[in-house]
Amino acid sequence: ELTTVRVQDPRVQNEGSWNSYVDYKIFLHTNSKAFTAKTSCVRRRYREFVWLRRQLQKNAGLVPVPELPGKSTFFVGSTDEFIEKRRQGLQQFLEKVVQNVVLLSDSRLHLFLQSQLSIPEIEACVQGQGSQTVTEAILHYAMSNCGWVQEEESRP
Repeated sequence: ELTTVRVQDPRVQNEGSWNSYVDYKIFLHTNSKAFTAKTSCVRRRYREFVWLRRQLQKNAGLVPVPELPGKSTFFVGSTDEFIEKRRQGLQQFLEKVVQNVVLLSDSRLHLFLQSQLSIPEIEACVQGQGSQTVTEAILHYAMSNCGWVQEEESRP
Protein backbone atom coordinates (compact mmCIF):
# COMPACT_ATOMS: atom_id res chain seq x y z
CA GLU A 1 0.00 0.00 0.00
CA LEU A 2 1.23 3.43 -0.92
CA THR A 3 0.13 6.82 0.40
CA THR A 4 1.61 10.03 -0.93
CA VAL A 5 0.81 13.22 0.91
CA ARG A 6 2.14 16.59 -0.22
CA VAL A 7 1.85 19.97 1.48
CA GLN A 8 2.28 22.63 -1.18
CA ASP A 9 1.19 25.98 -2.58
CA PRO A 10 1.26 28.17 0.57
CA ARG A 11 -1.03 31.19 0.17
CA VAL A 12 -1.23 34.25 2.37
CA GLN A 13 -4.89 35.05 3.08
CA ASN A 14 -6.06 38.57 4.10
CA GLU A 15 -2.58 39.87 3.31
CA GLY A 16 -1.71 43.17 4.95
CA SER A 17 -4.39 42.87 7.63
CA TRP A 18 -3.90 41.98 11.29
CA ASN A 19 -5.70 38.68 10.75
CA SER A 20 -3.64 37.45 7.82
CA TYR A 21 -2.61 33.79 7.81
CA VAL A 22 -1.10 31.23 5.47
CA ASP A 23 -2.94 28.17 4.27
CA TYR A 24 -1.46 25.19 2.48
CA LYS A 25 -2.78 22.76 -0.09
CA ILE A 26 -2.70 19.14 1.08
CA PHE A 27 -2.75 16.71 -1.81
CA LEU A 28 -3.28 13.04 -0.98
CA HIS A 29 -2.99 10.09 -3.34
CA THR A 30 -3.28 6.53 -2.06
CA ASN A 31 -4.26 2.96 -2.77
CA SER A 32 -4.65 2.23 0.95
CA LYS A 33 -7.90 0.63 2.11
CA ALA A 34 -7.74 2.92 5.14
CA PHE A 35 -8.84 5.90 3.01
CA THR A 36 -12.35 6.43 1.61
CA ALA A 37 -11.26 8.58 -1.36
CA LYS A 38 -8.13 7.57 -3.25
CA THR A 39 -7.27 11.15 -4.16
CA SER A 40 -8.08 14.37 -2.38
CA CYS A 41 -6.97 17.95 -2.19
CA VAL A 42 -7.84 20.38 0.63
CA ARG A 43 -6.51 23.66 2.05
CA ARG A 44 -5.62 23.91 5.75
CA ARG A 45 -3.92 26.49 7.94
CA TYR A 46 -1.36 25.94 10.69
CA ARG A 47 -3.81 26.24 13.59
CA GLU A 48 -5.89 23.42 12.07
CA PHE A 49 -2.75 21.23 12.09
CA VAL A 50 -2.27 22.15 15.77
CA TRP A 51 -5.86 21.05 16.48
CA LEU A 52 -5.34 17.80 14.55
CA ARG A 53 -2.15 16.95 16.44
CA ARG A 54 -3.89 17.60 19.77
CA GLN A 55 -6.79 15.30 18.79
CA LEU A 56 -4.47 12.56 17.56
CA GLN A 57 -2.52 12.76 20.81
CA LYS A 58 -5.73 12.47 22.88
CA ASN A 59 -6.83 9.36 20.99
CA ALA A 60 -3.49 7.63 20.37
CA GLY A 61 -2.82 6.55 23.96
CA LEU A 62 0.87 5.78 24.31
CA VAL A 63 1.62 6.06 20.60
CA PRO A 64 3.88 9.09 20.06
CA VAL A 65 2.45 11.69 17.69
CA PRO A 66 4.99 13.44 15.42
CA GLU A 67 5.94 17.04 16.24
CA LEU A 68 4.75 20.05 14.25
CA PRO A 69 7.15 22.77 13.14
CA GLY A 70 7.40 25.52 15.77
CA LYS A 71 4.98 28.41 15.97
CA SER A 72 6.47 31.80 15.27
CA THR A 73 5.64 34.23 18.06
CA PHE A 74 5.76 37.13 15.65
CA PHE A 75 5.00 36.87 11.98
CA VAL A 76 7.18 39.36 10.11
CA GLY A 77 5.63 40.37 6.78
CA SER A 78 6.05 37.73 4.11
CA THR A 79 8.95 35.67 5.40
CA ASP A 80 9.15 33.31 2.46
CA GLU A 81 11.87 31.30 4.15
CA PHE A 82 9.73 30.84 7.31
CA ILE A 83 6.71 29.81 5.24
CA GLU A 84 8.78 27.29 3.26
CA LYS A 85 10.33 25.81 6.43
CA ARG A 86 6.88 25.47 7.95
CA ARG A 87 5.54 23.87 4.75
CA GLN A 88 8.33 21.27 4.89
CA GLY A 89 7.66 20.63 8.58
CA LEU A 90 3.92 20.18 7.98
CA GLN A 91 4.65 17.76 5.15
CA GLN A 92 7.02 15.70 7.33
CA PHE A 93 4.38 15.68 10.09
CA LEU A 94 1.68 14.32 7.74
CA GLU A 95 4.05 11.80 6.13
CA LYS A 96 4.80 10.32 9.56
CA VAL A 97 1.14 10.41 10.63
CA VAL A 98 -0.14 8.50 7.56
CA GLN A 99 2.52 5.81 8.09
CA ASN A 100 1.24 5.12 11.62
CA VAL A 101 -1.51 2.51 11.77
CA VAL A 102 -2.89 3.75 15.11
CA LEU A 103 -3.10 7.39 13.98
CA LEU A 104 -4.58 6.28 10.65
CA SER A 105 -7.58 4.85 12.48
CA ASP A 106 -8.66 8.31 13.70
CA SER A 107 -11.62 9.58 11.69
CA ARG A 108 -10.68 13.20 12.46
CA LEU A 109 -7.51 12.67 10.43
CA HIS A 110 -9.53 11.43 7.46
CA LEU A 111 -11.93 14.37 7.58
CA PHE A 112 -8.97 16.76 7.96
CA LEU A 113 -7.26 15.32 4.87
CA GLN A 114 -10.28 14.46 2.72
CA SER A 115 -12.98 17.08 3.33
CA GLN A 116 -13.06 20.83 3.57
CA LEU A 117 -15.14 20.73 6.76
CA SER A 118 -14.22 23.28 9.43
CA ILE A 119 -12.88 22.05 12.79
CA PRO A 120 -16.31 22.41 14.55
CA GLU A 121 -17.94 20.55 11.61
CA ILE A 122 -15.35 17.75 11.87
CA GLU A 123 -16.04 17.45 15.61
CA ALA A 124 -19.80 17.33 15.03
CA CYS A 125 -19.42 14.74 12.29
CA VAL A 126 -17.16 12.49 14.40
CA GLN A 127 -19.60 12.72 17.33
CA GLY A 128 -22.51 11.79 15.05
CA GLN A 129 -24.08 15.24 15.33
CA GLY A 130 -23.48 16.30 11.74
CA SER A 131 -25.85 15.80 8.83
CA GLN A 132 -23.47 13.21 7.34
CA THR A 133 -21.37 10.28 8.52
CA VAL A 134 -17.59 10.53 8.19
CA THR A 135 -17.67 8.41 5.02
CA GLU A 136 -20.54 10.43 3.51
CA ALA A 137 -18.73 13.71 4.21
CA ILE A 138 -15.57 12.45 2.49
CA LEU A 139 -17.44 10.99 -0.48
CA HIS A 140 -19.55 14.14 -0.82
CA TYR A 141 -16.39 16.25 -1.00
CA ALA A 142 -14.73 13.81 -3.42
CA MET A 143 -17.79 13.75 -5.71
CA SER A 144 -18.12 17.53 -5.68
CA ASN A 145 -14.75 17.67 -7.48
CA CYS A 146 -13.65 20.46 -5.16
CA GLY A 147 -10.33 18.71 -4.66
CA TRP A 148 -9.75 18.40 -8.38
CA VAL A 149 -10.69 22.00 -9.08
CA GLN A 150 -8.03 23.14 -6.61
CA GLU A 151 -5.50 20.77 -8.13
CA GLU A 152 -6.24 21.99 -11.66
CA GLU A 153 -6.13 25.68 -10.71
CA SER A 154 -2.57 25.45 -9.50
CA ARG A 155 -1.16 23.75 -12.58
CA PRO A 156 0.96 26.08 -14.70
